[in-house]
Amino acid sequence: MAKKLYVGGLSYNTTEDTLKDAFAQSGTVETATIIIDRMSGRSKGFGFVEMANDEEAQAAIEMWNGKELDGRTLTVNEARPMEARPPRRDFNDRGGNRGGGFGGGRRDSNW
Repeated sequence: MAKKLYVGGLSYNTTEDTLKDAFAQSGTVETATIIIDRMSGRSKGFGFVEMANDEEAQAAIEMWNGKELDGRTLTVNEARPMEARPPRRDFNDRGGNRGGGFGGGRRDSNW
């Protein structure tokens, strides 16, 4: 059964092919995905690699966690399931409290 790994600390220049080739050194890579920011179209600096089985996933963690790829030190560990998040708030809604304000921080001579 395939095991999904989280890969953090990716360079903005790292491609999915580069990621797949790097992790293939420790076993069979099913998929390699880099998460892209919708607004900028740039990498968010992390992605996921799906290895063919648990043993190859563990080998990839040992091989790449704390190691450098494209000039950046990677963080590699087993991916956790995405947590449920509350629905996004619709800012076009005319009703309700819109928030605002900037909190009640202290003001003193050090500011």
